[in-house]
Amino acid sequence: MTVPEWDGRVDGDGPEHLRWHQIVQPYSRSSEPGACAFVGFASEAGVRRNKGRVGAAEGPAALRRALAPMALSVPIDAVDAGTITVTDDLLEDGQRELGETVATLLDAGHFPVVLGGGHEVAYGTFLGLDASAMRAGARVGILNLDAHFDLRGDAVPSSGTPFRQILEGARAAGTQVRYDVVGISQPSNTRALFDTADRLGVRYLLDDDCGVTDFDGVREFVDSFLADVDLVYLTIDLDVLPASVAPGVSAPAAFGVPLATIASVCDQVAASGKLVVFDVAELNPTLDIDARTARTAARLIHPLITRRRPIR
Repeated sequence: MTVPEWDGRVDGDGPEHLRWHQIVQPYSRSSEPGACAFVGFASEAGVRRNKGRVGAAEGPAALRRALAPMALSVPIDAVDAGTITVTDDLLEDGQRELGETVATLLDAGHFPVVLGGGHEVAYGTFLGLDASAMRAGARVGILNLDAHFDLRGDAVPSSGTPFRQILEGARAAGTQVRYDVVGISQPSNTRALFDTADRLGVRYLLDDDCGVTDFDGVREFVDSFLADVDLVYLTIDLDVLPASVAPGVSAPAAFGVPLATIASVCDQVAASGKLVVFDVAELNPTLDIDARTARTAARLIHPLITRRRPIR
């Protein structure tokens, strides 16, 4: 686990001048409860196993660089718990370590924000929520903003398998997890994956139904999800966005969901009072253009934290 630095322009030390890099402090066990707690997951092992374009291991650093100079309207508490670095043959160990970190942060009363990394980050994030004290008796929902189901049945876990691992693990343990997806691209998912989604009770919206004229339908879909769960884990795979907005991902979207729709969903979830953890996946800085994807991701992360209604 490494502890990264935050850096950026300084206009002054008063609350009217604050930017993210001025308020983020290193995490310690004595950190006051209630802080936003960043965790990096520098992994592309799952992407490599899924035969995708590698480079996502550089994602956490790029996300911090993009977020660091953003101005804050009000001071908030924020800490950084460092970055878990994963090698190709130790993905499962890295996911377990991430799970332990997320569970520790949740049980300490913090709000974990996980910066990936390939979408294999999702399995580690969920392990943390599932192991936390708040999980007991709660209805857990995962809302995935993604062009892909990531429900592959491969024998070796990868960035394409995390949600099948989660759902099948929950069934084996006798627990329930609701899994909904916004932004599924039909041409990017085989009929077998749609059949798997149906068999596992996955609810989804196609990207065709998430345009700027479809706000009401998207909002109703998310409202239905929120009404059925107590705790929300939000996961954002940046390939849900159009390639013109997010070129720096392993699998750029030829169509994608408009940024305005994704931002609206994030606002809806943040205001629900149920969001307990979220992660951002698949940023590949080696494929980005002028840090466009990183800046877009930071623009989504910023209001998810600053507008989030704390869970009661």
